[in-house]
Amino acid sequence: MVFRIQPHVRLQEWVAEEHGFFGAEGLDHEFEATSLAGGTGTAHPTDGPPPDVRSGALEDMARGRTAQVSCACHWAVNAAASEHHGRMYGKAYSVCPGGIFVAPDSAVRDPRDLAGVEVGVGYHSGSHYSALQALEAFLPREDIRLGYVGLPFDRVRLLLARQLPAVNAWGAGAYVLEQRGFTKIVDTTFVMGFFLSPGTDPEDAERYFRALLRAQQEIDLEPQRYVHYWEREMPNDLTALVDVRRFGPGERIVPQPYTREMFERSHRWMQTWDLLDPAIAAGARYEDAVL
Repeated sequence: MVFRIQPHVRLQEWVAEEHGFFGAEGLDHEFEATSLAGGTGTAHPTDGPPPDVRSGALEDMARGRTAQVSCACHWAVNAAASEHHGRMYGKAYSVCPGGIFVAPDSAVRDPRDLAGVEVGVGYHSGSHYSALQALEAFLPREDIRLGYVGLPFDRVRLLLARQLPAVNAWGAGAYVLEQRGFTKIVDTTFVMGFFLSPGTDPEDAERYFRALLRAQQEIDLEPQRYVHYWEREMPNDLTALVDVRRFGPGERIVPQPYTREMFERSHRWMQTWDLLDPAIAAGARYEDAVL
């Protein structure tokens, strides 16, 4: 069976492919044509109010993904695995840089200035959860206001067009805004989890992760050698605005376990925001959800 990989707007898969690391592990694989994050998406119209999109990474995993391995924020993967839509890989995770950005001429200069200001995020996705996590250190919860605006690059486009007052952007999107002179008000770096679809061969998953970690070493040693791959994961209209040679390496794979304590602690936090059904949380077992 061919092992299908969903890229995640990062460098590691492409570096592993360049160096033949997947083949060296004996992994018969293919990449999906597009990634969930919208890396190859078309331009989103910016001549009207942004749409309210109440579907995100969690709902996508619940519907079922065609790839054997994919990614989303650890909160969403945690919840999807707890609902038995797949398994969470427990021997590694990644850390993704992000931040809440505003236009250069915005009156917002401090996280406390975001009280009552709508921050564009993706529903039940990393930008949603990480915005709450970052802002609750500065604002009463009732003063945090979010708008659910679809895919990551849609939000970048809308902020560039001044159609949103603030957005939470990560990875390539954050690098675009930074290079275009937009201001990061607060860092929202967060953990990404790996989602294994039902029926995934555990041995194939291990082959994939061994190759991915070899790619991470390559990136650690010579990051600038590989930043050209950002162009493969970005839509053309945004690539035309930036020089990807100035980008950083983005998401980093961490060869550490996603532990029981991390799993349960994330559940408790999600429950404080009513982001996880209490019945699901009560019945979730680390052994069942994490491989």
